[in-house]
Amino acid sequence: MKPRHLLIATALLTASAAASAAPKLPQHADLDLASARQLSDLTLEACRAAGRSAVVSVLDRGGNLIVVQRGDGVGPHNTLASQRKAYTALSTKTPSQLLAERARANPDAANLNTLPELLLLGGGVPLFAGDALVGALGVAGAGGADQDQACAVQAAERFGLSIAPAQR
Repeated sequence: MKPRHLLIATALLTASAAASAAPKLPQHADLDLASARQLSDLTLEACRAAGRSAVVSVLDRGGNLIVVQRGDGVGPHNTLASQRKAYTALSTKTPSQLLAERARANPDAANLNTLPELLLLGGGVPLFAGDALVGALGVAGAGGADQDQACAVQAAERFGLSIAPAQR
């Protein structure tokens, strides 16, 4: 074999080995800006249908804030509350209302309220596409934890996401 052909063959084998050695990374569904805006609009609509206004925060699966919208007349403290509710739901993969109920029933879980990022009040829901966690939604200022939770759940369902992973 000529040296030039040997060099080309070696290069091809090396490239082939490198390609097959590349790790097969998992693919993830993600919420994008357009989806987050639509989800936020659906949430505010759900609150308005109940005669309420609110602040809505949408996080991606990494906990990054994508969208925050505040309805008219909602107090400024609700902005941070909606973000913390969404973060609580995302980080625990549990609706914040359910987490709050568990914390009241279990003294060990009650210590979760000492983490400054978590807010154990209804209104935060994790968002699942099938069994994949894709983000979270937080609602605050709609008149109480039950109303906040209802707006979030209704919007997630209308958007086609669930608040719990699909059962296998």
